[in-house]
Amino acid sequence: MPDERYATGMSVRRSVLGDAHVDLAEARKTAFDADFQRFIVEGAWGSVWSRPGLDKRTRSMLVIGLMAALGHEEELAMHIRATRNTGATEEDVKEVLLMVAVYAGVPAANTAIRIAKEVYADLPPAPSPQGEQR
Repeated sequence: MPDERYATGMSVRRSVLGDAHVDLAEARKTAFDADFQRFIVEGAWGSVWSRPGLDKRTRSMLVIGLMAALGHEEELAMHIRATRNTGATEEDVKEVLLMVAVYAGVPAANTAIRIAKEVYADLPPAPSPQGEQR
């Protein structure tokens, strides 16, 4: 079961964060953090993200709101970049961050909006549904 959960977790992690991100994280893994990395893959990706109850877009928006509310800036930026793979749009993220302002505070949302603007400025334009660049 753990190996199956790990394989499922890696598959989901790659589908959300992208191969380049996961490959880099795996290349940076050392003996010091190998157990922690396995825990993340099995627990977060293999047990929670892989559940059928919510789609990736919804999970993505929840994680963005939580990371913004908790002030986890690196994770927030990573999950905003991952929206290209989860289906959450810039409009979705904007709405989530407005909710953060109301329920977690304006300073948390202000920081998150700054990070989102930086991430979106660095990303290439998202393809439109018809395959055209917007």
